[in-house]
Amino acid sequence: MLKTARDGAGKTPLYEDDGLDEDPKDRQFVTALARGLEVLRCFRPGDVGLGNQEIAERTRLPKPTISRLTHTLTRLGYLKYSDRQGSYQLGAGVLALGYSMLSGLDIRDRARPLMQEMADQANASVALGTRDRLSMVYLECCRGQGAVTLRLDVGSRVPIATTAMGRALLASVPDVERNYLMGLMRDRFPDDFAKLEKGVERAIRDIETRGFCLSLGDWQNDVHAAGVPLLTADRSAVFALNCGAPAFLLSPRKLEEEIGPRMVDIARQLTAR
Repeated sequence: MLKTARDGAGKTPLYEDDGLDEDPKDRQFVTALARGLEVLRCFRPGDVGLGNQEIAERTRLPKPTISRLTHTLTRLGYLKYSDRQGSYQLGAGVLALGYSMLSGLDIRDRARPLMQEMADQANASVALGTRDRLSMVYLECCRGQGAVTLRLDVGSRVPIATTAMGRALLASVPDVERNYLMGLMRDRFPDDFAKLEKGVERAIRDIETRGFCLSLGDWQNDVHAAGVPLLTADRSAVFALNCGAPAFLLSPRKLEEEIGPRMVDIARQLTAR
């Protein structure tokens, strides 16, 4: 769920999930299934294990409901329970689902060699991602040979409104979808929305005029990145590519004159194929 509570570093996270939205008018919507999936979604990278109370707090579902859901998901292999720690971890069933999804994306195989070449030349991280609620999820990630690069990998989640990857996607989706997402962000981040909106509007102009957009310390103060949209031929799916590194490795000038145009060329090659 999208939370406005402050994290341990004293900053308001802008990348949490949008959350479960039940519509009583939708008779086809299976609430029990949706709640079970919300339990799986609440696990975050670095979680050693979660108890029913923690899961209930993250999903905002009643603890008795959580107890039944975790029991069922454990029986099905999507969670595993540790008697010693009294907590749950994601099970192999979740990994199997994720692998099936990734293996069906042929764009990853086509993009990987171009991404790795770019990462090596720029000594940076190059990633392919797509939207999941109000986050971007990495589907593929290549890193340069240098020791100083961003340590994100497949499955990592980053904010949609402050990263180059997220802005590139927002600039390329249909207006109705972008307006819906911006509306969600306005409701959940009223204090930050004016700044978020300004960044997205700038990205839209940049994509229209030069094909790429930038994030210069907007996500993390010391990170610079360029992003480009990547649409399938039938426009049924929208992805985005980014190239990012610590700011001292990627100056704004280098991003504008070298990295951005190269990313646009990679996107064109992938689209042409």
